[in-house]
Amino acid sequence: MSSTNKNITIFSDGGARGNPGPAGVGAVLYNEKKEKVAEVSKYLGVATNNQAEYKALIFALEKANALGAERIEAFLDSELVVKQLNREYKVKNKDLAPLFLEVYNLSQKFKEIKFVHIPREKNVEADRLANLAMDRRA
Repeated sequence: MSSTNKNITIFSDGGARGNPGPAGVGAVLYNEKKEKVAEVSKYLGVATNNQAEYKALIFALEKANALGAERIEAFLDSELVVKQLNREYKVKNKDLAPLFLEVYNLSQKFKEIKFVHIPREKNVEADRLANLAMDRRA
């Protein structure tokens, strides 16, 4: 395993056409040299926007773990999800609670993890991959 994959930066995004509606996720993972080391583009079926945001992060964290990452910095354009993960908001939605728990459990696999909210225009590649998944439904 390359030591350049110890610190991974994730950009993830999920979306649904309709809420709920056909949903997809996208994520891009970069190593500390800012080289793309993995990407995710997956169709989910019917889901809400928030469910898709969580699923995008889950798939990205699973990839990062498989790459042997130790430290993660995850950038998402979902303020709700970031604030829930950073414990600023409680998870009140019963459909999001198990997804929150899944992210929490995956987070335990890393020495350090940070969740950062970014504006949509800074998440273009992950958004493109999520839309690609919805277009392909694959």
